Amino acid sequence: MPTLEPWQWVLAGVAAFLVGVSKTGISGLGMLFVVMFAQIMPAKQATGVVLPLLCCGDLVAVASYRRHANWSHLWKLFPWTAGGVFLGFLAMNRIDEHQARLLIGTIVLALIGLHLFRRARAGQGEAEHGAWFPPLVGVLAGFTTLVANAAGPLMAIYLLAMRLPKMEYMGTGAVFFMLLNLFKVPFMVNLGLINARSFTLNLWLAPAVFVGALVGKKLLASLNQRLFENLALGLSALAAVDLIFRWSTFLATAFRSKP
Repeated sequence: MPTLEPWQWVLAGVAAFLVGVSKTGISGLGMLFVVMFAQIMPAKQATGVVLPLLCCGDLVAVASYRRHANWSHLWKLFPWTAGGVFLGFLAMNRIDEHQARLLIGTIVLALIGLHLFRRARAGQGEAEHGAWFPPLVGVLAGFTTLVANAAGPLMAIYLLAMRLPKMEYMGTGAVFFMLLNLFKVPFMVNLGLINARSFTLNLWLAPAVFVGALVGKKLLASLNQRLFENLALGLSALAAVDLIFRWSTFLATAFRSKP
């Protein structure tokens, strides 16, 4: 059994539960459990622990919502996302955690601003995006998911921009993330972030993921379309602000520590 303090086991269990909830209910919770795991272990190590848990949640989500998936939107993303994963693999040992947080947070906030601007111009909650939008989101999602398991906010913005009903949103996102996360596994193994020790922890936490997934399905049924969209967009924005704030805190501390 992995060596963790009791409070760390509790935090890890809650984070694993939220993985399940995010996969079948409130997708914007993604960055919350990433942050929680980063309180238990170094952020890069946490990405290796989180990925197999995400795969567990993906299986439940796909089993639940696959018939609602909109494949036309998925085909627009897949090749670009694969390229982004490769770029993230190359960058993994060239940028530190604080640089990655600032970069991802800034990207997410910029895309949220763009989405809100276009939605306001289109009126009635509609947002039109050009042919450049899927490639941009695909590359950024692939890059950020490998560096920090942080593609959730980007995918939320893309699916909202496509004006998908909540069941199509969940089905399309479920298939996308299952294929993306399975594609990432060999890269994470190669980087040493998934290993026998981390996978043992995954086995202990997997039941919490499945319980969270069942709770998430119940929550989704109670949300109307507008509330669902606002939650997804709002939680994505909070995740981005959190990433930038933690980077700013680190930078301020570094300057104060200089003689």
